[in-house]
Amino acid sequence: MAPGGCWDASEAAPAGLTGPLVLVAAVALIDADGRVLLARRPEGKEMAGLWEFPGGKLRPGETPEAALVRELREELDIDTRQSCLAPIGFASHPYETFHLLMPLYVCRTWIGTMRAVEGQELTWVRPARLGDYPMPPADAPLIPLLRDLL
Repeated sequence: MAPGGCWDASEAAPAGLTGPLVLVAAVALIDADGRVLLARRPEGKEMAGLWEFPGGKLRPGETPEAALVRELREELDIDTRQSCLAPIGFASHPYETFHLLMPLYVCRTWIGTMRAVEGQELTWVRPARLGDYPMPPADAPLIPLLRDLL
């Protein structure tokens, strides 16, 4: 039987990680109008100027859900519960010095008035327009997943 469309005979077998595995959790916050919140990475940070889903690195011993509850409080001054986070997919992306593994959650419920605590720019985007915003390579493949969901 011939191999399926995902097979490329010229592709080498995976060599493993080229650097540390970095676990980052991200969340697509969805408002009552079905828009998704994007945050622009501020100057001075790696990949400054690119738009991303809020979230951040997990601390040792921390679950992705706990990390998102913490990150949303620290970055956006809002509170949510782990039970309000629903996982919808993940990104696995090799960067030059590390490999990123990023579960993506959706959240429609939070308490508080959102504000950009770390100086990042925030914008609410209709799902059909998510591709108009330049994003880090790991975030961009998650857009079709969100469009299908919303």
